[in-house]
Amino acid sequence: MGPQRSAWILRVQCQESEASYPEQERRKRWAELFDQLDVNKDGHIDILELRAGLAGRGLSKGSLERFVEAGDTNHDGVLDFDEFIQYLRNHEKQLKVIFRRVDRNNDGQIDVAEIRDVLHTIGVNISLEDATRILLSMDRDGTMTIDWNEWRDHFLFNPLENMEDVARFWKRSMILDTGEQMTVPEEFSEEEKKSGYVWRQLMAGVMAGSVSRTGTAPLERLKVLRQVHGSSDFKGNVLSGFQYMLKEGGPRSLWRGNGVNVLKIAPETVIKFTAYEQIKSMMRGRDETRTMKVHERFVAGSLAGATAQTAIYPMEVLKTRLNLRKTGQYSGITDCAKQILQREGAAAFYKGYVPNMLSIVPYAGIDLAVYETLKLAWLSRNRGLPDPGVMVLVGCGAASSTCGMLASYPLALIRTRMQAQASVKGAPKLSMLSLLHNIITQEGVGGLYRGISPNLLKIVPAVSLSYVVYEYMRMMLGVDIEGMRGGKGKG
Repeated sequence: MGPQRSAWILRVQCQESEASYPEQERRKRWAELFDQLDVNKDGHIDILELRAGLAGRGLSKGSLERFVEAGDTNHDGVLDFDEFIQYLRNHEKQLKVIFRRVDRNNDGQIDVAEIRDVLHTIGVNISLEDATRILLSMDRDGTMTIDWNEWRDHFLFNPLENMEDVARFWKRSMILDTGEQMTVPEEFSEEEKKSGYVWRQLMAGVMAGSVSRTGTAPLERLKVLRQVHGSSDFKGNVLSGFQYMLKEGGPRSLWRGNGVNVLKIAPETVIKFTAYEQIKSMMRGRDETRTMKVHERFVAGSLAGATAQTAIYPMEVLKTRLNLRKTGQYSGITDCAKQILQREGAAAFYKGYVPNMLSIVPYAGIDLAVYETLKLAWLSRNRGLPDPGVMVLVGCGAASSTCGMLASYPLALIRTRMQAQASVKGAPKLSMLSLLHNIITQEGVGGLYRGISPNLLKIVPAVSLSYVVYEYMRMMLGVDIEGMRGGKGKG
């Protein structure tokens, strides 16, 4: 009886030891992590220390603020060791529940098919390529599957509560305004459309575009002046161009044409998004849940862009004329439109329409292709690292927009010259092909890129301004940079 009782006690002790061993390992791992994040060694972690310590994880300020808020039980604005440990323990439990929900076949591994299936159940349809990118962002060991440790480490510092949150994290979207509205629209789930999330996001994008365009308006006006007047009137560098504008009309003249450029953002955004959804629905036919392939998105996006451009094109003509106006020529937008209508007729509001439509295809196609290629290249080279993060996505967006702009610039230049024809005294009224021939004959191939230097100069500030305003607007509207609603999601 004695030996049997001793053996039973030993087994119980072993089981207790085995059960407590994982907890001891977790506490040790968390303690090491807390020590790394506690830079000033005061026993607390604040938001600044979190941002510095987790800078490489691609987390937004909003995510980190919610992380601190969720763990800060005594509401002192910082996390002590016990609060840090308790939050991570609870968060791991939530992540475990979500992991098991994704792991449909209960083999302890998540594959591409399971990622697509679980997102499909909440109304988010993604392609095989997109699901592979998601998997690559988490797969550290190169097995093309995600185990529990990889899942936990990837989402450990993201206050995600359910699969809807995870889906939005994966589907992070950005609206970067570089002055052109020819990009393919973002994809949204049915739940996002019904909740009002889409319109909050589009509103944030409109505000970001307004600030971005206003901040870079002097460079935009200089670009138009150089495009229209060529090298004859605008010799020298960008600085000399600014000096000319200041001398002719003073500091306010730098922003001529910006008002209508900002006013057209909202209608163009709404029309393009609405048209995009309708065109996608037509392309899908009866199979409404079918995932759109990249080339189908490109076609739908290009057609939606053409629809929006057709609707707001008169505002494009007004912008060009106001960019070019001399001091006292027009009293405002209404006066400019009135004079054009009286002197040239309604057809003048669609001058340059054909080259403008033709420029949509190279811009949207190259922008989408370059963005997807750069994102995939980053994920392939950084296996197992978290989401690319803000700076990588902003960089990809800027690079893809630049490539799209370079490809479509000659058509944009011809469009601008056609729009301006009546405002340039004594200029012959030329067709698109005649203009192209004249430019190449008189100015060479380089003439097709006249004014490109101020356009290139405005890309970085335009993208940076639009990102900063976009982030703050989304936070104000209850949608942070990962696309998640502020506060708690649905259970």
